[in-house]
Amino acid sequence: MIHHVSVGSTDIKRSRDFYDAVLKVLGLRLLSADDESADYGTAAVLFSVETPVNGSAASAGNGVHIAFHADHRKTVREFHRIGLANGGTDSGTPALRPEYDANYFGAFLLDPDGNKIEAVTFSAD
Repeated sequence: MIHHVSVGSTDIKRSRDFYDAVLKVLGLRLLSADDESADYGTAAVLFSVETPVNGSAASAGNGVHIAFHADHRKTVREFHRIGLANGGTDSGTPALRPEYDANYFGAFLLDPDGNKIEAVTFSAD
């Protein structure tokens, strides 16, 4: 079981602006923040954006992405729309992805640091 997931950022304020908006759509809330990190979550999930502890520049890993569960297709669409409006880059518009599953409905974004995130649902509505 995963305890938490973190992505690197070179600009925590810029990342907070993006993730404050995008993760709210998915039901995650800001739990704590300072100049070097921001933690979002619920009682069951922790997602962190932070400056790398080794002092090197943050960079997105090739082939790595994080998928967040969404309850409805409407939520996936809203995640994508709000992400674009808050500095994200489209990496896959909201759509069915039958190559994964007949009911797989997802959308992909790159955050302001280039980390690939996704919202996905298997709901028919």
